[in-house]
Amino acid sequence: MSNKNFDVVIIGGGPGGYVAAIRAAQLGLKTALIEANHLGGICLNWGCIPTKALLRSSEIFHTLHRLDEFGLSAKEFSFDITKIVERSRGVANQLSGGIKHLLKKNKVSVFDGWGKIKGAGKVVVEKDGKVLETLSASHIIIATGARARELPNLEPDGKLVWTYKEAMTPKEMPKSLLVVGSGAIGIEFASFYRSMGVEVTVVEVMNRILPVEDEEISALAHKAFEKQGMKIMTGAKVTRLDKSKTNVKVSVETIEGNKEITVDVVISAVGIVANIENIGLDSTKVVVDRGHIVTDEWLETAEKGVYAIGDVTAPPWLAHKASHEGIICVEKIAGVNDVHPLNKLNIPGCTYCHPQIASVGLTEAKAKEQGYKIKVGRFPFIGNGKAIALGEPEGLVKTIFDKKTGELLGAHMIGAEVTEMIQGYSVAKTLETTEVELMHTIFPHPTLSEMMHESVLSAYGKAIHF
Repeated sequence: MSNKNFDVVIIGGGPGGYVAAIRAAQLGLKTALIEANHLGGICLNWGCIPTKALLRSSEIFHTLHRLDEFGLSAKEFSFDITKIVERSRGVANQLSGGIKHLLKKNKVSVFDGWGKIKGAGKVVVEKDGKVLETLSASHIIIATGARARELPNLEPDGKLVWTYKEAMTPKEMPKSLLVVGSGAIGIEFASFYRSMGVEVTVVEVMNRILPVEDEEISALAHKAFEKQGMKIMTGAKVTRLDKSKTNVKVSVETIEGNKEITVDVVISAVGIVANIENIGLDSTKVVVDRGHIVTDEWLETAEKGVYAIGDVTAPPWLAHKASHEGIICVEKIAGVNDVHPLNKLNIPGCTYCHPQIASVGLTEAKAKEQGYKIKVGRFPFIGNGKAIALGEPEGLVKTIFDKKTGELLGAHMIGAEVTEMIQGYSVAKTLETTEVELMHTIFPHPTLSEMMHESVLSAYGKAIHF
């Protein structure tokens, strides 16, 4: 065991921790990163990246069923779930190796083990019950992330009740499954398995799916999923699982009464729990509220010199929010002059189901709740030439403006490639753009992005193509 001195010690190597480490090193801070499992964290290894690889396979498989629409034909096609999973894992492993290279390139000291705060300015690195190192630093950043929430009666067993890990690495495809929870994670898994031919039922306790999204977008998504053959139960709650050797009988409480559904597999996607245990918080003044660490605008906790970023803190729980917080945190520590606190209303959210969903800023309901008088623009995919040419004519771009100032308050989309398009509105919000600048912006033709322009024009009664 040896003592090592650093300017910054970061506990956790996910999208918050490793980005913070690289930026800190760039700013000349002697930096240590402690990670017990995989560099890149859950997002890169078991979340954002490998699920997108799976969803890409399902998108292609879905398109193959539509070949005739494009004047194409194929005698037969099928899929190999083992190869699909292997590709997904390969993508994750490639990127994890890339992060290892970036940390080495930036001279970040990486410690393999669990980090635990041991008094002011001290962190120990533990593995297999042994203390390997004692690190000291003026600044300690907690970036330990979160894990899947488990509910009573829904405890995963890896066979009949899956978490995201089993859902990403199936050894064979089930014929039917039930997804509990219709947030981004639940809906992405539901979309993947349905596109691959599995009978899918989604159970959501709220009165609509994707409850954080704009209500209009949520309703369009519900309609699109049901059209694909997905069964959706809202205002419903799973009360009991009766397992046999090969399937699960699920009892669901609904407003219409109790129902029973028998499926091969249940996927639990009911949120997350922050990883705050066994990291030494009991020896600090760090405040925890509803299971998550409380920070100020610069990500500092109630314990001076201790910071927290990412999923271990308040929502939204998104990888890009964690990365941005990491940069804000270390730039503030380093004394960078132009660092700004995070504006959560400028954080885009994306769900990579089919059709895709993306949003930034206030929903229509939230804008009204906050007292804004608003103008709302809408433009449907059916009015866009590129969408029709792609064979993707279903979708909507919706924009919400402050009637008084013209400020863009929010943007909400459903349809092909909207997860790529939303960044245009994110830039606009960061620049505090009004409707005037957006109207004067020239969008290339023919592109899906033209709908972003038309939606703005629509809010002010100036839409051309619809």
